[in-house]
Amino acid sequence: MLVSSLQMDIVPGDPAANRANVAEAVRQEADNTGPDIIVLPEMWTTAYTLPELPDTADYAGSRTIPFLQELAVKHGVHLIGGSIAWKENGDIFNRALVINKHGKLIYQYDKLHLVPMLDEPAYLTGGRHKCRIFELDGIKMGVVICYDLRFPELLRHLALQGAQVIFVVAEWPDARRDHWYHLQIARAIENQCYIVSCNRIGSYNDIDFAGTSMVINPSGHVLAQGHRYQEQSVRSSIQPAQVPEVRKQVPIFESRRPEFYE
Repeated sequence: MLVSSLQMDIVPGDPAANRANVAEAVRQEADNTGPDIIVLPEMWTTAYTLPELPDTADYAGSRTIPFLQELAVKHGVHLIGGSIAWKENGDIFNRALVINKHGKLIYQYDKLHLVPMLDEPAYLTGGRHKCRIFELDGIKMGVVICYDLRFPELLRHLALQGAQVIFVVAEWPDARRDHWYHLQIARAIENQCYIVSCNRIGSYNDIDFAGTSMVINPSGHVLAQGHRYQEQSVRSSIQPAQVPEVRKQVPIFESRRPEFYE
């Protein structure tokens, strides 16, 4: 299975421009390399223009979902549709969308952990539902959003459900790039699964973003890594059959004693 993360800049507060950019990037990647899965970054329709979200957030996904569905069917590719600002019933969620290659919305996830350093709780509503796995081509997968990466219990929750691949979509700042890099590897090692991330590049409001999108195997080896400041496709072949092999070699899930720490 070939996965490709579209590491890209985002036009602040301009969903139409960003949809056009994503459409072209997906077209090029699908035509040039034919990946099975394409991954987009966090908040790719608006960027982190938090005060403007009441005006720019997508009401009930009415623009973004049909757009992603059309792309998926046109190019025959599964889409981990990053996340978008989703407005509904007076709340704005940071919501990840998963569209399969047949154009079906198969999973949605609202970011559980809001970033106090960016004042997210003042503008966004945290998720209200448990994170769960979904399947693409028979492979069990999960998705988390940016700051969620700092909470190992969340990704372990997905791994315990059988996740073989966990996607991380993000707008992670360059100031904490080392955390971004090492946390991804740690999550892959401790959960013995693939980590596939897609982070944005560029700057907004004096914040530079870290890029460095990655594909990491269940042993913690980096298979592909993006540049810090460059738009690019970060792609690698993954072999989900490796997951049970690694888990058999070091059987941490069988060795767990959760009755003593849960």
